[in-house]
Amino acid sequence: MPGFGLTMGLTLTWLSVIILIPLAALFLKTFELSLDQFWGIVTSRRTLNALKISFGLSFAAACVNLVMGTIIVWALVRYRFPGRRLFDAIVDVPFALPTAVAGVALTQLFAQKGWLGAPLAELGIKVAFTPIGIFIAMIFIGIPFVVRTVQPVLIDLDPEIEEAAASLGANRWHTVFRVILPSLIPALLTGFALAFARAIGEYGSVIFIAGNLPNVSEIAPLLIVIRLSEFRYADATAIAVVMLVASFLIIFLINRLQRWAQARIPVH
Repeated sequence: MPGFGLTMGLTLTWLSVIILIPLAALFLKTFELSLDQFWGIVTSRRTLNALKISFGLSFAAACVNLVMGTIIVWALVRYRFPGRRLFDAIVDVPFALPTAVAGVALTQLFAQKGWLGAPLAELGIKVAFTPIGIFIAMIFIGIPFVVRTVQPVLIDLDPEIEEAAASLGANRWHTVFRVILPSLIPALLTGFALAFARAIGEYGSVIFIAGNLPNVSEIAPLLIVIRLSEFRYADATAIAVVMLVASFLIIFLINRLQRWAQARIPVH
């Protein structure tokens, strides 16, 4: 292929400068710590609780986004209704909105005197400054990844497939669960992985609504920032390495599931 050597060289150089070298520097920084020091940092109560909150709530938020994002895509693609284009554009708002602005808006909305926080407070449910607030913020920033990943696949899905299923006696639910959803599985897994990865690394929109109480509502990215402000750079790097490795393993597993789904259930 003409230009392969030049383009490959530029690709490897750019990826090395932007991704590989910073990641290598991150791992090299941890060598300032002994194995016992590293293990003590990553297994401390505060670090483990921060990692549990970040990964646990990110996974839960990605699961919610997977279900609700699929429903949103179905409504936007399969139906025609007034304001459809407006709602389609609203999906992209979390992409364009600065995360700090999103965090402030969500905090005001779910505060005890906010529009949604007040009625919830009457029911004994506190959202702002609790892990529930973190969960909502992660859903907010992750929903566009599922919608925009699944939407083009559903648009390209040939309607004749559904007509063929109906002509063979399948009812609407059989068509959805046995014809349409299997074709969407690779895209759904991709959207889930993107939403999950985005939620793990989210900082701006979460810290305003989280409360940031150690061992209660403190996320791992915030703990890293705290360690940096304390000039404990090696400690911050150790936590970051754990997050990086865990995120890579989870996303690698999801990508393998996606490839398995593509091999077993080709997209029509």
